[in-house]
Amino acid sequence: MKKMNDLQFMPHQEEVLNLTDDKNRCAYYLDMGLGKTFVGAEKMYLLNNTVNLIVCQKSKIDDWVDHMKTYYPEYRVMDLTKKSEGVNFRTLVETKDLYDQNIQIVGVINYDLVFRRKYIAHITDFTLLLDESSLICNENAKRSKFILKLQPESVILLSGTPTAGKYERLWSQLKLLGWDINKKAFYASYVQTEWIENGDGYKKEVITGYKHVEHLKKRLTQFGAVFMKTEEVIELPEQTEQKIFLKITNEYKFFIKHNYLELDTRNLVRFKDDSDSEGEDVTPRVELIGDNSLTKTLYCRQLCGQWHKEKLEAFRDLLESTEDRLIVFYNFNEELTRLRKICESLNREVSFVNGSGRSMYAYECVDNSVTFVQYQAGAMGGNYQKANKIVYFTLPLGKGSCDLWEQSKKRIHRIGQNRPCYYYYLLVKGSFEERNLAALQEGKELTDELFT
Repeated sequence: MKKMNDLQFMPHQEEVLNLTDDKNRCAYYLDMGLGKTFVGAEKMYLLNNTVNLIVCQKSKIDDWVDHMKTYYPEYRVMDLTKKSEGVNFRTLVETKDLYDQNIQIVGVINYDLVFRRKYIAHITDFTLLLDESSLICNENAKRSKFILKLQPESVILLSGTPTAGKYERLWSQLKLLGWDINKKAFYASYVQTEWIENGDGYKKEVITGYKHVEHLKKRLTQFGAVFMKTEEVIELPEQTEQKIFLKITNEYKFFIKHNYLELDTRNLVRFKDDSDSEGEDVTPRVELIGDNSLTKTLYCRQLCGQWHKEKLEAFRDLLESTEDRLIVFYNFNEELTRLRKICESLNREVSFVNGSGRSMYAYECVDNSVTFVQYQAGAMGGNYQKANKIVYFTLPLGKGSCDLWEQSKKRIHRIGQNRPCYYYYLLVKGSFEERNLAALQEGKELTDELFT
């Protein structure tokens, strides 16, 4: 194994690297802001394999490519989402030219693309690094199945929230660490379940809790897992949360009662016929039919967000109350459309990070800018410590999304932040939003238990 290079690491980073010095499979479950990228890249360097593969979210491809090129110039780094670089990587691996030329290569690819590159399945004797390894928690997903069948010599897992409060999510990661335990045995040892009537005469098995957590943590450590919380190693500024409660609407109540609502999307009230003098209906409207639990939940969320007039007004009030930079987390495109209009009316410049791309000029250059971040695109990556205030217009859904919620907070509360951090939650009182926040908090508590 190589010696550590000349990079200057923080004491806690050196500590976790030393803890796994004798392991070629390890998991760095470090809290957000503790430098998982630096630790993971250095471990890859120390393992010293000729072929290396980094799998990450699409939004972090450029970050990983830049990091490896900047700090490890001895590697030939290739972005495998680009056709020409993917061809070069494949050619080098399959022809074995890299061994003749005595070069080391790093390929960087995203989770949604990796399983479409079938040649990767035939690579052997390489180092596999998974950034945000919790993304393979569903072992039945195509990407998870593909990754679990790979043949790496060494494995590095990185995550600040490896379970999202659900310990069953660990199983796929454990397989990669070399813990040869089948799923049935893992559940029997650590997961509590109960058979519950589902309403149609049948019973289904539901997870109700967890057991033998201390033993689980001990076994994880034996297989190279290192857990570390920010507050253990770094003193960061104080955090303050403020809940801003809003009245439940008649429209929401009507939908809950009838599973149906025709909504006037201009005035955000139940639709009433509003024909012009020619008898032509000119009122924009949408028909909401909650005919199953998924659609009912979706429309409840939207009635508490993009179609909640008072919440939109509360957002305007927040903007008018401060000239500071703001980070705003949201879910749906329609939310962004309506919130941007409010910003435009107040002459506030906007940046955004979402599934369509990112534009960060306003965030970087304008002191009172508003940066909109869609959870899936930006909650798990990005440094926004130029701001110290986050507005949660809406929240991610359910306990299983507590990793997105927790990581979103760390976009401002991280190394380099020297101001107190404030989090503003816009919540419709008496609606599903209160229960959803409670579920997110429960997931966080279960995650924290693993770290302590």
